[in-house]
Amino acid sequence: MPQISVVVPCFNESEVIETFHSELLAALDPTGESFEICYVDDGSGDGTRDLLKKLSDGDLRARYTSFSRNFGKESAMLAGLRMSRGDAVVLMDADLQHPPALIPRMLELHRHGYDQVVAQRDRTGEGMVRTALSQAYYRLVRRFMDVEVVDGAGDFRLLSRRAVDALLTLPESNRFSKGLFSWIGFDTVSFSYENVRRAAGQSKWGGRRLLNYGIDGLLSFNSRPLRLAIHTGLWLVLSALAYAFWIIANVLANGVDTPGYATLITAMVGLGGIQIATLGVIGEYVGRIYHESKHRPHYVIRETDQSAAPAASDLSVLSAVTGPHEGRR
Repeated sequence: MPQISVVVPCFNESEVIETFHSELLAALDPTGESFEICYVDDGSGDGTRDLLKKLSDGDLRARYTSFSRNFGKESAMLAGLRMSRGDAVVLMDADLQHPPALIPRMLELHRHGYDQVVAQRDRTGEGMVRTALSQAYYRLVRRFMDVEVVDGAGDFRLLSRRAVDALLTLPESNRFSKGLFSWIGFDTVSFSYENVRRAAGQSKWGGRRLLNYGIDGLLSFNSRPLRLAIHTGLWLVLSALAYAFWIIANVLANGVDTPGYATLITAMVGLGGIQIATLGVIGEYVGRIYHESKHRPHYVIRETDQSAAPAASDLSVLSAVTGPHEGRR
């Protein structure tokens, strides 16, 4: 069994995957530890899968699994964790924004007894707008979420085997790994490194995807938006009562006075907007309950290499989709 597993989700990384593999080997070979590299192709359409086959054929330490379509990075990380067999598991991206040269430092800290070693990037080279929005989001997260999520602490981290086993016991379909890493606990240490630009290709995380991911994070680990809706409703009721008493007092003191049209329209539009937003929040939670109740698998495997047997929970999916003899090369 390998001592180290490196889990690498990939989506359209054909331009950089071979360079990444070379740099990863250059970082791991000097450690003297036995290791495996678990690549997960998240339904790429640019030849990434063929390159992973080539890497797997040329290096017995490299293994790969390929999805039938793009299921998202969360599902790819989960598949990689299920593939991993090492006592320590390193999660990282293939675009070289997570420098492989930092892995020996992570291993050294792991030997000191830490179950999670987090490489926390700074924001060197990022635009002012993106940095400001990101910092504002993490301040909001720290205020509302039930777990701690640190700005700059992403998926690039080392997990002990017991931390990985704890993550694999969590069954939810709507996974937000940053929150899950914090939720499982265990002894954690972090260190900072300078932000690195992509070696090639383009980021798959545009503004819309980042926004949706941020909403997932906020809703996955707290019910405070629902409580906020309740508090807002109670505040509006009290405000309406206070306004009604003010009108009655004004009528008693000055006679009948018809309220202004502008005030009425403003109140109606404001209340309508709050009601729609509240229904949207409730709908998000109901939608998540509906999604979880289906108990669909997190992903469907197209193929895997000879040494990367699919997890037990995926065998039925493989048989149904690919037939009994087509799930492996």
